Amino acid sequence: MISLFRNFFQSKIGLPIFIGFLILVGFAFAMADVTGSATFGGLTGDDKIAVVGDRELSSNEVTGAVNNGLDRAREDNPTLTMPQFIAGGGLEGELELLIDRIAIGQFAQKYGLRAGDNLVNSEILKIGAFRNLTGDFDQATYEAALRQQGITDAQLREDIASGLLAQMVLRPAFASPQLPRAAAQQYAALVLERREGQIALIPSAEFAPEDDPTDEQLTEFYSANRADFILPERRTLRFARFGADTINSDFTATDAQIARRFERDAEEYDAQERRAVSTFVVPTQAAAQALVERIRSGTSLEAAARGAGFNVSSQPLSEREALASATSLALSEEVFAGDEGEVVDPARSSLGWYVARVDDVERTPARTLAQVRGEIEEELKQEALAGRLIDLSAQIEELVDTGTSLVDVAERFDLEVDTVEEVTADGRLFNDAGQNLAEGLRPVIDVAFQMDESEPQLAEIVPGEQFLVFDVQEITESAAPPLAEVREAIAAAWARAEGNKAAGEVADRVLTKVREGMSMTQALREEDVVQARVEPISLSRRELIANSQQQRIPPPVVLLFSMAEGSVKKLENSNELGWFVVELDDIEVAEIEEGDATVDETLASLQPALAAEYNAQLARAVRDEMGVERNEDAIEALRAALSGAN
Repeated sequence: MISLFRNFFQSKIGLPIFIGFLILVGFAFAMADVTGSATFGGLTGDDKIAVVGDRELSSNEVTGAVNNGLDRAREDNPTLTMPQFIAGGGLEGELELLIDRIAIGQFAQKYGLRAGDNLVNSEILKIGAFRNLTGDFDQATYEAALRQQGITDAQLREDIASGLLAQMVLRPAFASPQLPRAAAQQYAALVLERREGQIALIPSAEFAPEDDPTDEQLTEFYSANRADFILPERRTLRFARFGADTINSDFTATDAQIARRFERDAEEYDAQERRAVSTFVVPTQAAAQALVERIRSGTSLEAAARGAGFNVSSQPLSEREALASATSLALSEEVFAGDEGEVVDPARSSLGWYVARVDDVERTPARTLAQVRGEIEEELKQEALAGRLIDLSAQIEELVDTGTSLVDVAERFDLEVDTVEEVTADGRLFNDAGQNLAEGLRPVIDVAFQMDESEPQLAEIVPGEQFLVFDVQEITESAAPPLAEVREAIAAAWARAEGNKAAGEVADRVLTKVREGMSMTQALREEDVVQARVEPISLSRRELIANSQQQRIPPPVVLLFSMAEGSVKKLENSNELGWFVVELDDIEVAEIEEGDATVDETLASLQPALAAEYNAQLARAVRDEMGVERNEDAIEALRAALSGAN
């Protein structure tokens, strides 16, 4: 939890995520009985979800927090739906965060901590989203950002103050956690322990029903598991491209235009000289002069630098001004006065004296107007095309801003309108086996999923070269499809679930027999599990940790390392593919010698976990002191409403 608070004030994230954090904390209402009157179908925005100290938490506040939590989760999974987010614990997580933050804020105020206006102002000034193009805080930008997110200045200030108070209270709890060395030694011994056992998988496919399900079975199964079959939101996009290839390229530069450009860029066509140099810096002029004499006597610059304890750096071919900027003006003058391969006289810098060798000299002769005429003609042509493209984009943008339809814009400028159907938020084509959207359209996906079916938008795909005008033609909301459309998939899922249920019953019987002393292999044989395989395991925890850095550790192996010696447990495989039966036969624990580096490594690795534990304990203690009452009926009603159960 504290990492959220810390990152909130230290990271430089975009406005949507930032504002998403801001509205996590709501506003106080008149205190009343926390039990409220919320019901399954009648939850209102003013219904109380909880009371924290003397502060009521409304369903509106929690709904806003959950919506923003979903937005953050969609950064990693763009197709995530609200029902899936709720099913994964999103509501409970956001509610707990809100309760903790309010409780900690009240606790801080109770014991005299304050976040004054000046401190809040300084935090607002740090937020990049409120700055203009020059990097300064801009009041108009600030107010526009607040309006866009539907919050007020007072609300923002209250939330920032609450976050600052939370930092004041929680930071000491995890600033410098110290685990006693004796305790660390016990944990270090766990790193060296070795576990031996065996794991068997009882596959659900072996027990899946062979007969097709009845309509009643399918309907009942689909009703109970509808959230597992929700389809992501899809949008049909229309777009028209335009760019340099759509502009009339009939342009011929006149002699006068070419002459003026040649005169303007005369320095570019003058004779040019660039030089590369190797250097190192010594503290005094006398030392530099001695090293120069030594190098001129036959010692290489690299050997002289190495013998004196310095490192040589090289500057690539550079013009006089560039070399002066990278080193010093004095060195640049010496280098450009010397010959290729020459070691120049010592030159002063802000850090000492340069010892330098001219490595390479590149001279480019001056070019005449006749020699560069073609180059200038092409440059003027490209500039003319770019100007025409800018004019065209400005005209289209003006039409788009006034609500002109995409079709009308395309007809007016003779653009071809293309359509791409049912695009998901992660840029995949829903009806084309999950194929990815063309790269040229990917930059507009985020905007397209924030638009309504309305006026088009203009996007610059390749700066100054390619543009796109697009709109959303159709929106298909995220929802579970009718049973008839996914009957085969539901039937397969039903068979898998039934097989998994039967496999679980077999796992229970195998578990009982192994606990009574029968071998795993014999127990599986008695249950007629043909496809099951028994895998022996002999692994140290150190090997487990090393493997975890390269690949995901299988869940049954993780379970093996959390069991008691001689125990047997079962674990469901993912996606209802079956059940694991895990037996731990032996644990070998190595002795930790005094001064073993493993203890120090363990101390360092446990510090984050210890800090999190201190933080959690403090948060629980703060809750207990301030008092928290939850309205479980209202919470369940909100859960149902957000999940679409209403």
